[in-house]
Amino acid sequence: MAGLPAADLELCAQAPLFAALDRTDLCALLEQAQAVSYGETGLLFSQGDTADRFFVVLAGRVNLFALTETGDQSIIEVFDAVATFAEAAMFSSGKFPLNCEVLAGSRLVHVPAGPFLKRLSENRKTAFHLMSGLSRWQMRMIHEITELKSKSPGQRLASFLLALARKQEGDAEGGGTQVRLPITKAVLASRIGIAPESLSRALGRLKAVGVESHGREVVLTDLDALRRLVREGEE
Repeated sequence: MAGLPAADLELCAQAPLFAALDRTDLCALLEQAQAVSYGETGLLFSQGDTADRFFVVLAGRVNLFALTETGDQSIIEVFDAVATFAEAAMFSSGKFPLNCEVLAGSRLVHVPAGPFLKRLSENRKTAFHLMSGLSRWQMRMIHEITELKSKSPGQRLASFLLALARKQEGDAEGGGTQVRLPITKAVLASRIGIAPESLSRALGRLKAVGVESHGREVVLTDLDALRRLVREGEE
């Protein structure tokens, strides 16, 4: 049996990386994993640290970030439940390429590299399923980079809001919904690759397609109009 509580194991099974595994294989892979709760926001690891483990977000959020020349954080990726992260570093260079901040109230599973890799070496089928998961993740990153290159700030923001609507509200057909930003607007701007002042201007422009912002609460009154705006950048 895995060293994790049954409830934590069931959550881990929802992560895309583990989606193709049966419970027996998952239990074996996570046999020496441990769940850790974080009461305060803090640094989980720094760029260049040894990638001797990877992580599963069960609750809360982590931010992967790089430091600019001026010492500011540039958010590269945000992970919330349920997602794995840092596995690519463990499989490749053995060093974390970015910094990671874990937010207060988060709960993460730490999966040590040694036992995990040993299990994979003993079961090629399991290894194949995991590589498939990593491949899907890589394709998603390529898609996101393409969007950043081809879309305007307003379209990038619209894409983010539509994805949030699908996750939080099931993406109501054509009508409207209300979502809550899971990150601050400053982090959101960094996440979609625009300056904070550009985010404010983008929110202002999106009023024309029914977007109303009240702090971190955002009302989307016309989802179809948002979709049309995003499609304009794909034509």
